[in-house]
Amino acid sequence: MIDLDNWALFHEIDPDDMLGRIAELPQQCRHAWANVQSLELPPEYRQVNNIVVLGMGGSAIGGDLLRALAEPECAVPIVTNRDYTVPAFVNAETLVIASSYSGNTEETLSAFAQACERGAKLLAITTDGKLAQQAREMGVPLLTFCYQSQPRAALGYSLVSLIGVVQKLGLISNKTADLEEAIEVMEALQAEIRETVPVTDNPAKQLAKRLYGHLPVIYGAGYLAEVAHRWKTQLNENAKAWSFFEPLPELNHNAVVGYQFPEELAERILVVMLASSLDHPRHKTRFQVTQEILTQRGIAYETVEAHGESPLAQMLSAIHFGDYVSYYLALLYEVDPTPVKVIDYLKKRLEQV
Repeated sequence: MIDLDNWALFHEIDPDDMLGRIAELPQQCRHAWANVQSLELPPEYRQVNNIVVLGMGGSAIGGDLLRALAEPECAVPIVTNRDYTVPAFVNAETLVIASSYSGNTEETLSAFAQACERGAKLLAITTDGKLAQQAREMGVPLLTFCYQSQPRAALGYSLVSLIGVVQKLGLISNKTADLEEAIEVMEALQAEIRETVPVTDNPAKQLAKRLYGHLPVIYGAGYLAEVAHRWKTQLNENAKAWSFFEPLPELNHNAVVGYQFPEELAERILVVMLASSLDHPRHKTRFQVTQEILTQRGIAYETVEAHGESPLAQMLSAIHFGDYVSYYLALLYEVDPTPVKVIDYLKKRLEQV
């Protein structure tokens, strides 16, 4: 296992500077918020019965996080669609938002075309590519941004842009103050978990070391359920590690029964529980009882507390912490956190079929 306090090794393992991309999330969120303010939407876009966000991978998770944030106050359902087709309910009263970092995601382009055929209200969010071209040709509202990274590292744009859109439609309250709080919380958090903070004082490095050689299973409830999803995908793509996530309370109705077998897995699993001061009181109780059951089965767990007061601040602070953990775990495994060679191979093979 490498020394996480030996910064000289970081660039050798991380030549494309994923660490820099992770550190930029607070400022990225600020830029994305300013960018979306200039977007003009037709008045009729306020008259929708549902919202469908089209996307895959790092572009889709913004839709999941938006739904978790907006659900308590948004009067229309928000659905993330990860496929080539759209649900049967998509019609002229649906706002379909295609979110694709590259603008060339084949599933998103296919679903976007079908949504157009259904007469849905359309919006595209991308850096460029075929999606931007099609949106311009069709006269569809288009929000572009410029940020060079892997799609998953552009979360600030994929999430904050969506929040801005839904706010413009009058479906959620103004999130300007909450976003500013989230940015301040993330910047303060960096002082505790950035690469210059030694392992002895750095909780993100400490958790990465605990996760080394283990199968991470991430638990989250309420606002943090989809944050647990983000942790899972970052551990997959940055650390190249198997990982899974489960939402509470659902996991109490099935997953807890599965702790028993195979017995030899118990010592190879580490459950990470994402906790929030905003959790429903029964969620907090369920976490406590779940910890008891894990202990009974000999399964280790760690708890990570979200920072901040607003739901958005807690979501983004927990995401930021998880991004750093996934990065440090990549270093421990001595793998470059940026490339996703297996996905590149898969795309090439699909082009050949």
